Amino acid sequence: MRAISLFAGAGGLDLGCEEAGFATVAAVESDRVARLTMQSNAEVFFPDLASDAIFHDVMRVTGSELLTAANLRPGELDLLHGGPPCTPFSKSGYWLEYKRAGSDPKASLLDEFVRLLGEVVPKAFLMENVYGLAYRNQNHEVFKRFLRGVAAAGYTSDHRILLAADYGVPQLRQRLFCVGLRKELLGDGLALQWPEPTHSGPHETRKARNEKLPPHVTAGEALAGLGGELNPPEREEVIEGTYADALRGVPPGENYLYWTAERNHPAPRFKWRSRYWSFLLKLHPNRPSATIQGQPGPWVGPFHWDNRRLRVAEVKRLMTFPDQFRICGSRREAQLQLGNAVPPDLARVIAESLALELSAASAVSAAA
Repeated sequence: MRAISLFAGAGGLDLGCEEAGFATVAAVESDRVARLTMQSNAEVFFPDLASDAIFHDVMRVTGSELLTAANLRPGELDLLHGGPPCTPFSKSGYWLEYKRAGSDPKASLLDEFVRLLGEVVPKAFLMENVYGLAYRNQNHEVFKRFLRGVAAAGYTSDHRILLAADYGVPQLRQRLFCVGLRKELLGDGLALQWPEPTHSGPHETRKARNEKLPPHVTAGEALAGLGGELNPPEREEVIEGTYADALRGVPPGENYLYWTAERNHPAPRFKWRSRYWSFLLKLHPNRPSATIQGQPGPWVGPFHWDNRRLRVAEVKRLMTFPDQFRICGSRREAQLQLGNAVPPDLARVIAESLALELSAASAVSAAA
């Protein structure tokens, strides 16, 4: 099966889809460094992706150009997937007035996904975004427009918010996934079976866990055995400056609230709920990581329990990227690529469900 990737980034969705049996045959990514990452890993991880099949401007590329690069005709592609930039819909940006008003120009990139869906006419699509896109606020009309667009293009769709930790990813990362198949393949109803969770554990939405499933994979388990040449020290990991001593005092698994009167600290340094919750947030080795962000502030975690910033190799582990996968660019650029990516292990289980549905549809078509 063949796939085309929009908003490819570092290739998290692509890696998961490749593992599920979809060969990446063309991609679109605007960031120069992220394109270098895709190109430098193509030989090993994306063997069907030629360098001239990686495009840089989703607003200018046409479906015809993508199909020509992939040597396909409209309707022959199995899967179109991508995660349009999430900043217009992320709750972390709501302090900006134009975001609260729903006026971020990047929000229109969802429309570009729909445009290319109609031009390429794949059998299935997969769209990922922050779960804030599904909020009943200024984002709601944007998401409804997207759903109307994919329906008008001839697709039956379904969407769901998934917790990455429920599928073996060592990270409490919630994301919205929307999938769709061409209506003639499924009739009037989407028969896609969403993947069942493989792990369980506490989260902000629940206290208990399903005792029949293994517990969430912890950060300590994910980082176990990572050392030597795979995880060299980094100059940027050293914590210095205004809050360095405060961070060192925070116990593993805690954040700045440890330093408040409400937590009975004898020398409070911060007011209760005066900062974003990930301020001075530190990993706990016996729990999953908090969400890895693409552009964290200088004192935004998660930090390592050894009182330092995470190294690139460690972030890759927490995102389930292969150790051998090369992330190009500076430390800041690597953080941006990984924090914006879809964990490949989560992408894989969703893509496997789509692959099964496409296989079943093909079998029915062949029998007819």
